[in-house]
Amino acid sequence: MANLIPGVPRKNGGERRFAQRLVETLEDDYWAWHDVAVGRLQRRPDFVVLHPRRGLLVLEVKDWKIGTIHDFNKSSTTLLTDRGLVEAANPIRQARGILEYLCDMLERDPALVNPPGHSHAGKLAMPRGHGVVLANISRATFVGHGLDTIWPENLVICQDEMAEGVDAEAFQERLWNMFNYQFREPLTLPQIDRIRWHLYPEMRVHAPLQADLLSPPDSDPGTLPIPDIVRVMDRQQEQLARSLGDGHRIIHGVAGSGKTMILAYRCVHLARSLDRPILVLCFNRTLAARLAHAVDIQGLHSRVDVRSFHVWCA
Repeated sequence: MANLIPGVPRKNGGERRFAQRLVETLEDDYWAWHDVAVGRLQRRPDFVVLHPRRGLLVLEVKDWKIGTIHDFNKSSTTLLTDRGLVEAANPIRQARGILEYLCDMLERDPALVNPPGHSHAGKLAMPRGHGVVLANISRATFVGHGLDTIWPENLVICQDEMAEGVDAEAFQERLWNMFNYQFREPLTLPQIDRIRWHLYPEMRVHAPLQADLLSPPDSDPGTLPIPDIVRVMDRQQEQLARSLGDGHRIIHGVAGSGKTMILAYRCVHLARSLDRPILVLCFNRTLAARLAHAVDIQGLHSRVDVRSFHVWCA
């Protein structure tokens, strides 16, 4: 069973159903993210899937019905809505644009590209793919209405190909038909960590020279040094950090297990996603100073007030 971060969404029917198929049909060595911003530009694909033997895949999910598609061409799709005709981007191009952005970012890392002397030296040393999920259009309807003349069939998963109870092998075959080539050598665990380090900089930890939580948000990643050894939150830490909802939460762990990292991530995440002021109280004065520094250097000090309990009471 794949581990989807932050989890299966509660809303948006098409994305929820597709997320459930990913969880049900993919093995536990897959990484999958749903609606998580990537890179410094905070691009937000619907799904990113990473596998050591398959590579990197970007997917966009559309809940369009065939009756709402008024017109389509290689650059855009015109939709019939309650507000009249609305022009939307070609979803294939949308997914490809995000994938190209990710590849450009990853190709800056010498550990992730083909070495000198290779026929594709300097290019990303992993398969990658992109595609679209049409959650409410069957394959027969897709072909019958000529959508296959604009959107390549191998880059589209249709409603009947992601239905509940779908054969796991057939579903995975649809995914991997979207890739440009197949792996010869699988990604190593350090390489997977490096990919996550680039895609999700908020997951970086304990590295004073790295562009992590303590790096200015406007830093140009192209000018920052890429360390030989990178450290990121593990799967459990990332899942916990991203899935914390509203209400009270108690996080248990031994010293060094990542509790402070999760709290720092939560401070920055809330400050960027909410308009309301945020108060963080710490009994530990050292922790309060560390969190305050992290928030200040992100330029969020006017929205997040970090204090020790005793200072707050004074």
